[in-house]
Amino acid sequence: MISSLIITFRETLEIALIVGIILSYLAKTKQSKYNNVVYLGIVSGIVASIIGAFLFLKLFGQFEGFSEQIFEGITTLIGAVLLTTMILWMLKQKNVASELQQKVSKKIAEAKKLGLFILVFVSVLREGIETVIFLSAASFVSKENNLFGAFLGIIAAIILGYLIFVGSKKINIKKFFNITSILLILFAAGLIAHSAHEFEEAKILPPLIDSVWNLNPEAPRAAEGIYPLLHEEGYIGSILKSLFGYRASPSLIEVLVYLSYIIIVIILWRKIEKNKLKLNFYNNI
Repeated sequence: MISSLIITFRETLEIALIVGIILSYLAKTKQSKYNNVVYLGIVSGIVASIIGAFLFLKLFGQFEGFSEQIFEGITTLIGAVLLTTMILWMLKQKNVASELQQKVSKKIAEAKKLGLFILVFVSVLREGIETVIFLSAASFVSKENNLFGAFLGIIAAIILGYLIFVGSKKINIKKFFNITSILLILFAAGLIAHSAHEFEEAKILPPLIDSVWNLNPEAPRAAEGIYPLLHEEGYIGSILKSLFGYRASPSLIEVLVYLSYIIIVIILWRKIEKNKLKLNFYNNI
């Protein structure tokens, strides 16, 4: 539930910020007559996302056995790649608001209502499709109720987005995205490891070593719902599994994949930050 809450909170907040920037710019430039175009783009994007979610779930229901393992492996891998791409893209951005305002200004100057509609529609649809894939991947990793967490994340993001743009709440957006990026990177690492696990089950990847360690011992009081803390059904273990794809008895290939992903993303993150510092240095000369 926690992972789905973080996912929908971040994705919905991104949409809220994009829409808020566009509406604020239209109000500032006395072009509020285009607000209806923005609202239509939002509704159309949401409807298209729901249709996409329905088709995705319909497709998933067609698989079982070997094909289901392959589908889960591919879906979680795609989810991890999309999450990583989104995080790294956000890290590279210096002034999203300015770039977005320029795009809106261009569409208005060209008297292209359709262009403004497509800009909003595609923005909402992109986040919607990403959310569907991320939540599906999260449901493969953790079988708990993700819908309630997803709903809470959406409501919380809408409220925070509204408070930000009416000026009653100020937050450090950069710090917020950095913190959630770290959580999502760990979540994506869990997706990568789960993908490797599914490919192991399908006999496509070798485990190398079946169990590097085992924190899933016999639980004498399992019938009462009582497990050791780090057991996958235990209090701490279940939270870690939901958030980061924790496995109490991972194979060597899962551990290697998880650690390799973390190392690669840290290297890319540091490279992006160094490039930003260089750019700022040259701009100030």
